[in-house]
Amino acid sequence: MKPYVMGFKRRGIDAVAVDLPRGNAEKAVPVFIKTSGRGHEVIGGGQSFGGRVASMATIEADFGALILFSYPLHRPGFPDQLRTDHWRQIRCPTLFLSGDRDPFARIELLKDKIKLIPNARLEVFEGQGHGLLAVLDQALDAAADFIRKNVR
Repeated sequence: MKPYVMGFKRRGIDAVAVDLPRGNAEKAVPVFIKTSGRGHEVIGGGQSFGGRVASMATIEADFGALILFSYPLHRPGFPDQLRTDHWRQIRCPTLFLSGDRDPFARIELLKDKIKLIPNARLEVFEGQGHGLLAVLDQALDAAADFIRKNVR
């Protein structure tokens, strides 16, 4: 997460990486909240598994916004097993940043499913798979713009 954290800091946005336990996302939620804090002044987010955990944490922690890089909507090859059960409970503005070739998130499914979250937006990066390091500056610029427009 170092490139993400440093990129946010270069844009004047304080960011910290959360060292999450691997495995069960539900068990990682308390760790995420303990490190990031609670309330509208916190912007939750993460890349892949970290984004999934952040999206679950916001339900309890009431974040001001979410920024989700390469959200793992489903396991590769299993687009019928979506990881969206909690999305209807998300109330904060949410930005998804995803590659159009991500095997963890078929883009047409992601475009449809983000409608479950009020005030959700999707930024798609053509030619990118799971992970956005090749377009990280563009992704962070989009995230910084989202923060400026959606967080008080």
